[in-house]
Formats: sequence, C-alpha cells, structure tokens
Amino acid sequence: MAALTLNEQAKPFTLPGIDDKSHSLSDYKDKEAVAVIFSCNHCPYVKAWEDRMVDIQRDYGPKGVQLIVINANDVSKVPDDSFPKMKDRAKEKGFNFPYLVDESQSVARAYGAERTPEVFLFDKQGQLRYHGAIDDNYDDPGAVKAPYLRNALDAVLGTKPLSVAATSPQGCTIKWK
Repeated sequence: MAALTLNEQAKPFTLPGIDDKSHSLSDYKDKEAVAVIFSCNHCPYVKAWEDRMVDIQRDYGPKGVQLIVINANDVSKVPDDSFPKMKDRAKEKGFNFPYLVDESQSVARAYGAERTPEVFLFDKQGQLRYHGAIDDNYDDPGAVKAPYLRNALDAVLGTKPLSVAATSPQGCTIKWK
C-alpha cells in the first residue's frame, strides 16, 4: 500500500464524526491548509502527541488551518478505539478538531496510512505538502528540536520556506481488518 506522494491531490472522503455529523474533506475547501491525521485512542504515541495536536489547532486555526483526525483501527482488535470511547477520549482531552471514524478503513487505505499518528498536510489547492510525524520527540514535548508539522504549516501559510517535506511517521501500526 503506497502512501500519497508529495504534491499529489488529497483523496476525498466523507466520514462520521464524534459529533454525530458527517464530515467531508470538501467541507474544509476554504481553509489555507488541512492536516489529515490518522490516529486512535489506545496508542501511547498518540496519547503523547494529543495535547500538541490540540495546541496546533488552537494556534493555527485562526490562520485558516484545520486538523481532521481519523481513527481507522479495527475495533474488534482494539475495543478501546470504539466510537463511544472516541467520544469519551475527545471530551476528556478537549479535542478542538473533528474526530472521525473510518470503519471501512477505505480512507486510510486510499491515503496509504500505516501508523498512528500519521500526518498528511495539504495546502489550499489540496496538494500534499508534508507527510510524516508531528515532531521529533513523541515522549517529551519540552525536548522537541524539530516541530515538523508546525514548520510545514508555516511554509504552507507562506511565512517561511518548507525545509522538511517528509519524515518517517512514528507510532503504532493501524490495526487492519
């Protein structure tokens, strides 16, 4: 399964969210940038990065950026990733972005996602500009030397050049059916 490649167009999707509404990628076409992040509830890497995801949405939302977080894990293998538990996790952590479920795993497969969390950042034209990890230190936010996603967002927003367009996603593997 090949991941989307840089400059490739985002694959459209419509998925149910924890707000009990359907969310389509096209709902966010007015945004300057959209980060699609494959995630889940149970993964220790995700748990380590969740607060930073909330912070990124808080800091970049006013600049026209939207994070969309998608859980594609097979809940029969990981019951903690069930839809009701997604709702609980989002409330507990104060998620300020849509948290969607990809029960069929078709979106994760279309994007070529393999890990949680795994970032696919698209510019206003829907082109993939960054793919990989959120930053270079999942377990210690204070030790981050390379805030990859923030740097890529700054580049897409035109405030500085894109220095790193791809990194290796770090995290748990997506639990496939």
